[in-house]
Amino acid sequence: MPAGGGSVMDTVPRQRLLQGNEIGRRDRDRWLLRNVHITIGSGQRVGLVGPTGSGKTLLLRALALLDPLDEGEVRWKGTTVRGDAVPSFRCRCIYLHQRPVLWEGTVESNLRAVFRLSVNRSRNYDGARIAHWLETLGRDASFLAKPQRALSGGEQQITALLRAIQLEPEMLLLDEPTSALDPHSTRTVESLVQGWFDERPEDRALIWVTHDRRQAERVADRVLRMERGNVMEADDAGVP
Repeated sequence: MPAGGGSVMDTVPRQRLLQGNEIGRRDRDRWLLRNVHITIGSGQRVGLVGPTGSGKTLLLRALALLDPLDEGEVRWKGTTVRGDAVPSFRCRCIYLHQRPVLWEGTVESNLRAVFRLSVNRSRNYDGARIAHWLETLGRDASFLAKPQRALSGGEQQITALLRAIQLEPEMLLLDEPTSALDPHSTRTVESLVQGWFDERPEDRALIWVTHDRRQAERVADRVLRMERGNVMEADDAGVP
């Protein structure tokens, strides 16, 4: 992955939810990201585009604190996230990998399993809500009975998305969440995410990584581009 040379992406949001200040990640002596500043506020839907290897996934993982930072800090609502605050933060700001990891069992058992985690024990599985979302996706209750090992890549992405949004996060970090889906299923997932956002647009936000500029323009109200670990306005990068 190319080295980054210092990038800035900041906004004036209604409320600052997620901030990355001077984010830096390196591989031995080579910087992959450095001096990256990014602020995402409530009510913001950001599309992030850029070539393979530009640092999109690396940035999302850094913001989700899934990888150790070599420089900088991540703040949630103005407070630096560290130590015991990390598990709760990851439930409020959820990262979804392009190739999600599911547990053995059915789709429904995967959805229920997260409520056994100590950080989620105050919440309950809502089967009626899941059924409503499945209807949005054009699927029926039989999908819940499908075993994890029989799911296609796209079905795994759908399961991971349902597993995430049922926790009512305030922010989603979506790493190409429709890369394994056909065009019709892609649009249904876009509708589902938009529905999640529209429930509480004043409190929620997202970053959606995609290689498709047209998709970024559908799902986001602002499109950014990564180049060599730097974040810039897509239009400033000369992207068609």
